[in-house]
Amino acid sequence: MKLFYADHFVLPLPEGHRFPMEKYSLLRKQLMRSGGFSPDDFVVPPAAGDSDILRAHDAIYLDGVVHGTLDQAEQRRIGFPWSRQMVERSRRSAGATLAACRQALVEGCAANLAGGTHHAHRDFGSGFCVFNDAAIAALSMRAEGRARSVAIIDCDVHQGDGTAAILSGDPDAFTLSIHGEKNFPFRKARSTLDIELPDGTGDATYLAALGGGLEEILEAMKPDLAIYLAGADPYRDDRLGRLGLSFEGLAARDEMVLRWCVDHGTPVAIAMAGGYARIIEDTVAIHAATIATAARFSPALQAAVRGRTARSSAPPRP
Repeated sequence: MKLFYADHFVLPLPEGHRFPMEKYSLLRKQLMRSGGFSPDDFVVPPAAGDSDILRAHDAIYLDGVVHGTLDQAEQRRIGFPWSRQMVERSRRSAGATLAACRQALVEGCAANLAGGTHHAHRDFGSGFCVFNDAAIAALSMRAEGRARSVAIIDCDVHQGDGTAAILSGDPDAFTLSIHGEKNFPFRKARSTLDIELPDGTGDATYLAALGGGLEEILEAMKPDLAIYLAGADPYRDDRLGRLGLSFEGLAARDEMVLRWCVDHGTPVAIAMAGGYARIIEDTVAIHAATIATAARFSPALQAAVRGRTARSSAPPRP
């Protein structure tokens, strides 16, 4: 199972900034020490190019990001100070999800050890998100002829408002967002399906709601690809979360999504999305558990995807 990373492209932040940038390098190091992956499984992706990004973003916005000409209000909305490193890091993070999608469509499953930047809209960034990697990847896989329909399963605690807005009205994209009803963003977009949960929602209620949402995807389409945003922030001790999931509940969530992908022969690319636990090691442990679960499901996903490909390419019966 390939794991795409870009944590060595560091986005410099002022001291005391609340975004836990170090979680990405900690995650990769923990996975490398785990013994579950070989060195060849860890791959640095190419950066997303302008043609990739412009499938989801406005040219004026891209130019402002690249050249640092966004005004102060636009930069504050993103939440990061502008730097050339910010631009490169954002390109690499989007490139990692692109690479994970391409790999997943061949091998069944792959992951970006960052990504999930779902608050970036077509013409502005927001909430620590510069480029919307899931929207870029979904549109690019279709433009490249690799997938006709894509489901984005967004399990970050915050609504995927940018993804919903960019892909709004697209019949070949299904955006599912399960999130805290009263959490950021306070002005929500409309996903294909929004599951809004009250503060303090625990494991059982969350899992029942997610299961129903996955079934609704199938009522609309049988996607060629799923992009799973496996946020760590529904965790009950997340500083920005407000939900009440346990480690066990988050593990059951990952199992549910990945089992659904196996059962329906749907290749899946995973992105980490948010995680702001009071103890950063908790966030890293949640993300690492997601990747370990995906690795366990990877052979079944590979077999399911190859079986689906074989069936679709078989000649029709006389």
